Amino acid sequence: MSLGFNPNFSNLPTTIFEVMSGLARAHDAINLGQGFPDSQGPEALRRLACDGLMTGSNQYPPMLGIPALRAAVADHYAAHQGLVLSPEHVVVTSGATEALAASFLALLSPGDEVIVLDPAYDAYRPLIARAGGIARTITLKPPHWNLELADIEGAVTNRTRAIVLNNPMNPTGRSFGRAELMGLAKICQDHDLLAICDEVWEHVRLTDQPHMSLYGVPGMAERTVKIGSAGKMFGVTGWKVGFVCAQPEIAKVIGKAHQFLTFTTPPHLQAAIAQGLGWDKAWFHGQAEGYQSAYHILRRGLMEHGFHVLDSEATYFMCLDLHQSGIDRPALEFCLEAVKTHGVAAIPLQSLYEEPSEAPPIIRLCFAKQEAVLRDGIGRLAQARQAMSA
Repeated sequence: MSLGFNPNFSNLPTTIFEVMSGLARAHDAINLGQGFPDSQGPEALRRLACDGLMTGSNQYPPMLGIPALRAAVADHYAAHQGLVLSPEHVVVTSGATEALAASFLALLSPGDEVIVLDPAYDAYRPLIARAGGIARTITLKPPHWNLELADIEGAVTNRTRAIVLNNPMNPTGRSFGRAELMGLAKICQDHDLLAICDEVWEHVRLTDQPHMSLYGVPGMAERTVKIGSAGKMFGVTGWKVGFVCAQPEIAKVIGKAHQFLTFTTPPHLQAAIAQGLGWDKAWFHGQAEGYQSAYHILRRGLMEHGFHVLDSEATYFMCLDLHQSGIDRPALEFCLEAVKTHGVAAIPLQSLYEEPSEAPPIIRLCFAKQEAVLRDGIGRLAQARQAMSA
């Protein structure tokens, strides 16, 4: 018997994050590749989840999310970003990737085109394809990764349905500002496009520039899907609690897609996040300052060893230009040699491009680690650079 498989998935390679993390485990390497902190998250939040597990319900919660969390998400974004939301605008999902999947499945019809900005989180294109859509790529250029609005508008056709905006952007660390967002909003309004906004890094700020959501730009609330992640907000990536914010008529259809993906999310985790979202703004600022400190430790250390470090404004990530660092090796080759021989894992940006051959020789590092880990990683990367320099 000949077995047939869905080509959208059967032809996919294993994600680069799983590959590099597996190599890091196999070689007992420091993992500066996959984007997760090496802490366990706020103890107070974890205790809330423990209490909820033992004293709260362990049965199916409401499909769209427990009322307390949906209200907390709306209140949080009102307090932190000035957005006008109600619980009816919110759908709780099992992580932001599930939120993306539900949004694409709900909002795309077969043949719809979706503009994706490269380098891109590697889930976007397979999920768009699974929904019947067609990804159309616009490539951003280092070192500044600016939105080239003329290129974006030039990619719009009569089949274009939506644009995916990752802001702040993984892997580049860009945080798009008012002028870029206003220009993108005009394109969406002029061409009647939806904006699916992956904003999971909104609280992981490395500068004083506040996060600005495309949802808050005048005229965009009715055509924007805003996706957030409690895992990123609180540094508990394994909890997989995400949320979609959209106008109620959009949220309703996304909820219908969500009901046949994961249906719901563990209630004790939802209840803990509902309380955490109400914490004082100072807590979120303090967490961001911790990431800022880690970023500067890694940045300064790498620059002292001759690496060319690109600026980051947000996220857990920084990028290194290998050629500007004196390393004449392809990014994937460098990363494989670094993890196998020198004991440090990184991500080659080519794995996050539609056309890997067009990617610049840049690697991504995660700095959400303890200082001792970062300093050890700096030393190992320095050894790799010395061994592989041109």
